[in-house]
Amino acid sequence: MKFTSLCENHLFQKAYRGGKKAPAHRIVLYVLADKKANLLKKRHPLKRKVNRIGITVSKKIGGAVQRNRAKRIIREAYRCLEKEYSVKKGYLVVIVARESIAGAKSTEIYSELVSAARRGGLIQ
Repeated sequence: MKFTSLCENHLFQKAYRGGKKAPAHRIVLYVLADKKANLLKKRHPLKRKVNRIGITVSKKIGGAVQRNRAKRIIREAYRCLEKEYSVKKGYLVVIVARESIAGAKSTEIYSELVSAARRGGLIQ
């Protein structure tokens, strides 16, 4: 399932400044209530609120191959999170990869994302 992504820098900055921060060993999760959630709900084909997701991976992680692998693993971990748990909707969610993500297994990233989402208030 494809999710709505964040593309604008000011939304990332809002999440960094005003969002709830939930750090883990390999990732950091920022969660902020989306003020435009109701507007996006009207535009959504199923008329549902959605989370807007942003993934940040810096060049400190490694080359393009390592960065893209990290993004793929984070995206899949978020998809699994939405399938297995009741994730609250209507939030800006920014996931920042730390340097220790290089070479990590997908199951490790998933378990860290679940614990960070609990601490961030995305799941109960």
